[in-house]
Amino acid sequence: MSLTFATEQQVAVAAVRRACALTSSVFNKLVKNETLVKGDKSPVTVGDYSAQAVINTILGRAFPDDPIVGEEDAADLRVESGTALKNRIVELANETLVADLGIGEMAEWGLGPGQERIPEELLDAIDRGTYGGGRTGRMWTLDPIDGTKGFLRGEQYAVCLALIIDSKVQLGVMGCPNLPVDATKPDGPRGCIFVAVRGQGAHQTTLTGADPVPLQIPAFTSETLNFLESVEAAHSSHSFNDRVAELLAITRPPTRMDSQAKYCSLARGDGAVYLRMPTGVGYLEKIWDHAPGSILIEEAGGIITNSRGEPLDFGLGRTLGDNFGVVAAGKEVHSKVLAAVMQANKEEAEAKARSRV
Repeated sequence: MSLTFATEQQVAVAAVRRACALTSSVFNKLVKNETLVKGDKSPVTVGDYSAQAVINTILGRAFPDDPIVGEEDAADLRVESGTALKNRIVELANETLVADLGIGEMAEWGLGPGQERIPEELLDAIDRGTYGGGRTGRMWTLDPIDGTKGFLRGEQYAVCLALIIDSKVQLGVMGCPNLPVDATKPDGPRGCIFVAVRGQGAHQTTLTGADPVPLQIPAFTSETLNFLESVEAAHSSHSFNDRVAELLAITRPPTRMDSQAKYCSLARGDGAVYLRMPTGVGYLEKIWDHAPGSILIEEAGGIITNSRGEPLDFGLGRTLGDNFGVVAAGKEVHSKVLAAVMQANKEEAEAKARSRV
């Protein structure tokens, strides 16, 4: 008997693995070996477009009827000013697609020698990511490089892919090229893939295809609790997290890293709590930033909710709508963390009310 979503898992892992190889190549060619002007994000642009072209090409061949909610579209590549960028993206995407078949890969997915695409095909593949999302049906979400600043620093970023059916995430695959395989050996081998399938658990493997290791969030005591946070305070409120930590009597310093690698680290027990409270008024979280991570946490035995304790709703379009905040932790501590979040929110609201008097 075949496992549910076995083909989807096989395709998604192959697509993410290829995209990780591509993004690593982009970093080595365009960041390490070229002089970047401070603030120059052009390597991220090249990597984003190229990885989305590769993944969407593979998904388009394997599941031609499935729409994709992606971060990029090809409009800027279809004008004359985008010709040089387009040519670089076409070259990188084709280099990735025509590489020899690897573990679990099939030529019918558009992979292997002789599978080059013409530029228009790759631009069309990128544009498959413009789907608006919705409440019903199948759709994929894709973030080709989540954690752009981490990518540019040579630190943590992730290639993130998820399958959603009728608003519920069924499959999540995340590739983390720079994440140590073993967190206790930070200078050891790097490059992990994390996979979760609804009702089938979660596991970690390596980009080179090592045997999968099941994931289960361990139990934490109050003495061992610590937060996983974004590096950039602009992405998530560090001061709010500090207040929640104070309410929980957490004394261990937070671990800060970019991207959905935080979800991966939580799932394997490298940290105890992932808390993300947006700093900007009216900011709406994108579904591709949380869909694969959410199922990874759930299938590793954890709980993930918004700051009101409600499940994240992936049926509202391209964003999570008014699902304000993300609280993820093991089952033993989630309720305590959520209570502290609600208390901190209440204090914040009361302070704002007093300031208006």
